[in-house]
Amino acid sequence: MKFFRLIVCLSICCSASFSGFGQKNFSKEADNAFRNESFFSAIEAYKKADVKAKPAEKARINFQIGECYRLMVEPGQAETFYAKALKLKYDATDAIVLFQMAEVMKQQGNYKDAQKYYEKFLAKKPGVKEAESGLESCKKAQQWKGEPTKHVVQNEIQLNTESYDYSPAWGDKKHNVLIFSSSRPGSTGDGIDERTGEAFMDLWTTTRDNKGKWDEPKVLPATINTADNEGGAYLNAKGDALYFTRCPREKKENIGCDIYFSEPQGKSWKEATKIVLKPEGADSLSTGHPTLDKAEKFMIFASDLPGGQGGKDLWLTEYDKRAKTWGTPKNLGPSVNTTGDDMFPHLTDEGVLYFSSNGHVGMGGLDIFRAESTGDKQWGKVENLRYPINSEEHDYGIIFEKGSEDKRGYFTSSRPNGKGRDDLYSFNLPEIKFILEVYVKDKMTQAPLPGVEITLVGSDGSQIVKTTDEEGKFIYDENGSNRFINKETSYNSEVAKDEYLGAKSKFSTVGEENSKKFIEELFMQPASKDVVIDFPEVQYAYDKSALLVDDRINSEDSLDYLYNTLIENPSIVIELQAHTDCRGSDKYNKSLSQKRAQACVDYLVSKGIPSDRMVPAGYGETTPRATGLECATIEKMATKEESEAAHQKNRRTQFRVLSFDYKPSGGQ
Repeated sequence: MKFFRLIVCLSICCSASFSGFGQKNFSKEADNAFRNESFFSAIEAYKKADVKAKPAEKARINFQIGECYRLMVEPGQAETFYAKALKLKYDATDAIVLFQMAEVMKQQGNYKDAQKYYEKFLAKKPGVKEAESGLESCKKAQQWKGEPTKHVVQNEIQLNTESYDYSPAWGDKKHNVLIFSSSRPGSTGDGIDERTGEAFMDLWTTTRDNKGKWDEPKVLPATINTADNEGGAYLNAKGDALYFTRCPREKKENIGCDIYFSEPQGKSWKEATKIVLKPEGADSLSTGHPTLDKAEKFMIFASDLPGGQGGKDLWLTEYDKRAKTWGTPKNLGPSVNTTGDDMFPHLTDEGVLYFSSNGHVGMGGLDIFRAESTGDKQWGKVENLRYPINSEEHDYGIIFEKGSEDKRGYFTSSRPNGKGRDDLYSFNLPEIKFILEVYVKDKMTQAPLPGVEITLVGSDGSQIVKTTDEEGKFIYDENGSNRFINKETSYNSEVAKDEYLGAKSKFSTVGEENSKKFIEELFMQPASKDVVIDFPEVQYAYDKSALLVDDRINSEDSLDYLYNTLIENPSIVIELQAHTDCRGSDKYNKSLSQKRAQACVDYLVSKGIPSDRMVPAGYGETTPRATGLECATIEKMATKEESEAAHQKNRRTQFRVLSFDYKPSGGQ
């Protein structure tokens, strides 16, 4: 099927020009202009023909006007005239109007109505692959818009005009010069292209300064640009060979486009010469959009040469150094090409092929696709770049910043939020950034703790030691040109400070697809000699020293807290205290509490804690938990329940840190 023939260097169409129409048979002259792709002129003639046309011809004329607008990439206008043709029942004459209505609706993002028109077309013409693909595209496009990639797309306002600005290419080795095509004022050729209603296309260049700003674009010299259309350029890696597309005009004759070649000459360029790729006698065919492999052994380009898959295809030609000629083109085949149009190839240094197509499942118009190398000069596994790089309209001509494939670069789009018609856009894939904020506080007072040493250990083998500031915090953000917190990594953090027990936390960036700030708040237990520390209650059978373990209580679990504390603080020596209530004799309670403290120590030794790190101490009833819990006070309490609760508070197991300088026996 015929694809839009908007601008010669965009879709490598021919550029025949017609200066005027007769005054009598406007319909015939409009058809003649349409066949020669002078769409802008054809529209005017069709509108004149429509005035006196009979209903059947009026329906056809409105369809043809819709076709002109579609091929000029004005889908809104095309929809208006297709609708008029449908109102005049043109679909009874040619069902293609239903398909084209679906196409332009899809290009405007009206996917639901586009689906209906694809279905109406398929009801009349079942099995048409392009319509089935269009129907699938509508479903996929809605899904992709709902699940966009992380790319950020931005209109390059300083480069674009209200005219066509498209098909960027790098113009120097360092990627600080951009070559692109434009119909802006100041072009080399005079007059108006009757296909587009605008000036003819030229190649322009702009240079980026140290701050990333592009300067005022300048038109390339007359050895490159002519009065005809030029576009679709490629500069080789050495910067000593410029390949581009040129579409010469001959009055009332359909002449296709060709690829031209030029070399530097001082600060300018030599006169360009044509690369012959078309068979003899095939002047009306077109070749364009060249891209070369890194070694410059072969060129991939777009063409409607015979023997393709349909529409414009991607072809490959190899260079013969001895003969200094390009060989017979070979079609890249159905793994890349479709029955639609496949154009604007870009080959990366790594051998990945990017191109634009309206034949693969896409979002509307041309979409940009990626194809992997599957063998020597072979590509396949075609993948749509999805939204927002692709849109409902035409997206094509992608290039990448140096060393940043699929992360940063430029492309062209006719999306409706542009500055003019087709515009240049930049894109970037923002780095996923992770930040860790650690806040450390005193567990008892909640006050921030400055001077705390934080050790952060990652599963990637990294280890970072930092210290909290006066606000008790440290923020892990940028680490020079790198970052502290990496993707797909699990982290453990541990804090340490004199006369405080250590504390730990952990987090992970594994599976995180968006930038994220992690906040860890750690509370450190003061552990000076005069601070007695509680831990989960350890209970004993009545009048026994054995740890109470039954269906209701497991005192060993409570002691596991203390076990973990000792493991996490390997240099501390503790006094493990056991206390009783004041019932019974002082001597008995002292003995019972000592046995209970020893039972706790024995359990911890059984789990591997050295015995010399723990001093069991039975305090009996001598040290109530707090003021108001003395025996005399408890005896005066009003109810048995109150006194029993008070006794329970006094029956406890605690610990305090005796020192922070424990070393295992043997001096290790």
